[in-house]
Amino acid sequence: MSHTAGQMSFDLPIASAMTREDFILDDANQKAFDMIVSWPDWPSDVIVLAGPVGSGKSHLAAIHGQQSGATHLNNNDLPKPEDLPVLGSTPVIVEDAYAVQLDETRMFHLLNHIRERASTLLITSRSWPDSWPLTLPDLRSRLRAAHPLELNEPGDQLLRQVMVKLFADRQLTIEPRVLEYILVRMERSLSAVGRLVNDLDRLSLEQGRPITRQLAAAVL
Repeated sequence: MSHTAGQMSFDLPIASAMTREDFILDDANQKAFDMIVSWPDWPSDVIVLAGPVGSGKSHLAAIHGQQSGATHLNNNDLPKPEDLPVLGSTPVIVEDAYAVQLDETRMFHLLNHIRERASTLLITSRSWPDSWPLTLPDLRSRLRAAHPLELNEPGDQLLRQVMVKLFADRQLTIEPRVLEYILVRMERSLSAVGRLVNDLDRLSLEQGRPITRQLAAAVL
């Protein structure tokens, strides 16, 4: 369907592929990927996966969930201690830890449950637990003993591949010369790639224009 100038745009959900096959590997994420897919042969029963916004934490968590059948728990609504037995020995994932106020007591009991059931816990976060303002010494100690796994800043090849993938998720294509024009001028982060693709898609739809170098310049 072609776009018409001034056409109204809508915030429709974009289907993003989150499988192992869709994960784009790079020096920035190879080590984290290898560790995640090595489950259940992890070096610790608890792994803390930390990285900046848009670095691939949720994608890796999704891959782990598909592989292990893990239960996803809400960071701001962890189970009460008396409700933990229902989890059994199922692996657990807690994403974006400490994005909001964390119930330290419930997290501590969850860690105990994981240890007692010889299960595993994957925690994703934008920062390391050492920087969290925790008040429970036992929780701080337990999280300090978790295995740290870091997602590093992406290189050019990863930024390029992720941008192409995000455009493909929206059923859009971009000319290589336009892609290279963007890459040398953009902020060097995966979150910036997501914002740029979203803004370019929106502006292209609103103006009824293809994604050209001129349109990219306007967004940048």
